Amino acid sequence: MYAGITKNANKRTCPCKHAASRDGVMRGAEVTMRQIWISRPGDPDVLELREAEDPVPGPGQVRIRAVASGINFADLMGRMGTYPDAPGRTYVPGYEVAGPIDAVGEGVDEARIGEVVAAMTRFGGYSDVVVVDTVQAVRVPDGMDPIVAAGIPVVGLTAWMLLEVFGRIREGDRVLVHSAGGGVGLAALDLIKRRGAVAIGTASKGKHERLLERGYDQLIDYRTEDFEAVLKDAKVDRILDPVGGESWAKGLRILRTGGLLGCFGFSNAATGTSRNVVSLVGGMMQVPWLKSNPVSFMNDNVGMYGVNMGHLWDESERVAGWLGELFDLWEQGALRPHVDQTFPFAEAAAAHQYIHDRKNFGKVVLTTD
Repeated sequence: MYAGITKNANKRTCPCKHAASRDGVMRGAEVTMRQIWISRPGDPDVLELREAEDPVPGPGQVRIRAVASGINFADLMGRMGTYPDAPGRTYVPGYEVAGPIDAVGEGVDEARIGEVVAAMTRFGGYSDVVVVDTVQAVRVPDGMDPIVAAGIPVVGLTAWMLLEVFGRIREGDRVLVHSAGGGVGLAALDLIKRRGAVAIGTASKGKHERLLERGYDQLIDYRTEDFEAVLKDAKVDRILDPVGGESWAKGLRILRTGGLLGCFGFSNAATGTSRNVVSLVGGMMQVPWLKSNPVSFMNDNVGMYGVNMGHLWDESERVAGWLGELFDLWEQGALRPHVDQTFPFAEAAAAHQYIHDRKNFGKVVLTTD
């Protein structure tokens, strides 16, 4: 049992270290790469396990033998056919991996071979071998299991962007976090408490006890309570909202003067397990278009901003620096990543269904045993 991992967490033995020539070709036995493909838009069962030749790192790149790949809601939307940034109808999803470097390309110090790293990937993360630019491969701290590390980049960096880069929360601020029991919700909690702010979360009733134990100050059951009605008098300084649609409209109405609404998803437009045009159109119609404009923000003395980690590929050095800061917080005990469940590659469909059913508390991770 790893620290920070519960339930179906089985250890994978890391592959042996291999030397690499300057052209990046690994010396020793070749290993066939395995990947999870979206064969077509649809339910979780459209995910297929396929094999391919190992990629070779080019100049300035490293190759990672992934021990684990993180799963994010964007992966589910891509599989459903509702993710606008998807590279096509069929592709390998996945934004984050962790594992040892086993080969390097020209210009990269061979001393990096064997180094355990975490990295963000521009799709292709559901693979047991990935190639990334060397700057994207951030060393995992000693003592951190790579399965835990694989679940940090997307949710940790999203929370960091929402609260540290944009939100700049301060002691005493009241922060509302929707989907508090998810990966971003737990990462955000640690950053909120680190600043001495008040954490308010929305989650299903079954998750309230655990969230209170983790440190949330107030919980709202989104299934039976209207968060706007609960908070209309006290109001809040910051809101982190991956829901979208009507939720954004309500959020703008409960902001204090100087408050900010941070948007980082649109789950309201992706109900069920496959594409639903009615849900998509309905969600877009509920967006507060007339209130989310500069004149309204100026008159109401509030603001709105958005975070999409998938649009930061030109900021690799900055992103890697932020990930390094998150790893520093983990070493200080201020960041407590939690992997709720692991699934082997062959059970990727079950992993997606688990998240659709809203069973996860924290991250869900694929392991490459």
